[in-house]
Amino acid sequence: MKTIEESMLKRVRGRGRGSAVTPADFLDLGKRAAVDQGLSRLTRKKMLMRVSRGLYALPEINEWIGEVSPAPDEVAKALARRGSSKLLPSGALAANLLGLSDQVPAKAEYLTDGPSCRVMIKRLTVVLKQTTPKNLATAGRVSGVVIQALRFLRRQQVGSEVVAKLRERLQPAERRQLVKDIPLAPAWMAPVFREIAGEGSGTGE
Repeated sequence: MKTIEESMLKRVRGRGRGSAVTPADFLDLGKRAAVDQGLSRLTRKKMLMRVSRGLYALPEINEWIGEVSPAPDEVAKALARRGSSKLLPSGALAANLLGLSDQVPAKAEYLTDGPSCRVMIKRLTVVLKQTTPKNLATAGRVSGVVIQALRFLRRQQVGSEVVAKLRERLQPAERRQLVKDIPLAPAWMAPVFREIAGEGSGTGE
């Protein structure tokens, strides 16, 4: 019979390198106290590394930079799973993910319907910012990321170049989804979405 530690370690390894977990990911295996003790023992044995308070990952060492932290997106997903919350990349991160900005964000910001929180992962801050259900109506779809990216760029900067980049980057099904989600986007984005989908010009250029 497996111990709770063995079951926890198997589950973390199943998620793969670069992923992150919190105690909430193991509550089906035992009571919270037992889970916390298991995580503590695995950390002492260096089978897990403690990334931040209540946040763990598999140890990974790079010969050039040393200990490698989990990816910001994996950290955000782990924090969201803790409260079964929705998650949507926002701001500079959304623009960067879509190739609309070469700027490396100083923080990885996500919108959520769970509690706001902030975690420092080495030099990068991962921020979960509580927002309204309306802003999360497109969470889990590429149109949600597009909406957040265009908000970050602002209307004045969304021209033919941005439209061309998104048209090239998005798959046909994703472009069609943009049109379906027009009612959920700010009004000024409607013609932009239609042009990205190839349904007409709307950037004014």
